[in-house]
Amino acid sequence: MYRYFIEVKYMGSAYAGFQVQANANTVQAEVEKAMLVYFKKELSLTGSSRTDSGVHALQNFFHCDCDFEIPEQKKYNLNALLPPDIAIRSIVKVEANAHCRFDALSREYKYFIYNKKDPFLLGRGYFFPYTIDEGLLQSAAAILKEYKDFTSFSKRNTQVKNSNCDIIESKWLIDGDCLVYFVKANRFLRGMVRGLTGTMLQVGRKKITLQQFRDIIECRDCTLADFAVPGHGLFLIKVNFPDKVWAIK
Repeated sequence: MYRYFIEVKYMGSAYAGFQVQANANTVQAEVEKAMLVYFKKELSLTGSSRTDSGVHALQNFFHCDCDFEIPEQKKYNLNALLPPDIAIRSIVKVEANAHCRFDALSREYKYFIYNKKDPFLLGRGYFFPYTIDEGLLQSAAAILKEYKDFTSFSKRNTQVKNSNCDIIESKWLIDGDCLVYFVKANRFLRGMVRGLTGTMLQVGRKKITLQQFRDIIECRDCTLADFAVPGHGLFLIKVNFPDKVWAIK
């Protein structure tokens, strides 16, 4: 048997998330369908990061096991079968025990916000036409690195043993006409980046203070956070793996 990492990028607007779901179309379902059509075999994919409905990715991964080799150039054949909003970037043979979810060291996300109407940002950012104190946003982003338990920023009904995350980077950036929240961590909880972004925007609008932001973190109560920002402003930017994943012996 051979194991392959399949690197993909996609616009998530038309999908109910990354991983396969009953009665809803997903990125995984489309990739599995393309592989079935081309290889004439059902191949089960395991996903790296579970992006929600409407969320986009510049880089995400699946891995699969198969009893035949898949040359890198086969990505062109598979891309011809995939819809235009999903693309396979690479197909790489890895060690048999490499795991695209559990071996990931960290993941990086960006959330895009713009405050002036722009048709070219429609569906790729959150139109938020309000005055924001960017200094307060930066202070809130920095506070997050002081904490480990992010229960307050996890949606309910998640099957995780704990809510601890190591936030490596957390900051607000300017990218063209967009205000962007960038965050890098070893793991993320369900809805976490949107919860962080929405709640920090309340700080930036002076609806809550920095102390109240701390209180929300420390209360470990997700009903206090603001998850109202839409999925289409969120991009999974990168999944980072140790070098040993790519080293075939």
